[in-house]
Amino acid sequence: MAFEEDDSVILHDEHSDYDGETGTVTQVVETMFGDANYTVSFEDGQEQGVPEDNLEAAEDE
Repeated sequence: MAFEEDDSVILHDEHSDYDGETGTVTQVVETMFGDANYTVSFEDGQEQGVPEDNLEAAEDE
């Protein structure tokens, strides 16, 4: 599932300070291989270069 800007997502990355947190996609960058990397903003920061496999769609509340 591809994500777009302003989508709410949950980050799954055990090496990230934001693992398990819900954030908002603020930028989508396509790599030279045709894959997308995402910048996700959280309340207290952001994570850049996140691959799609590390994201899950957040439930609308």
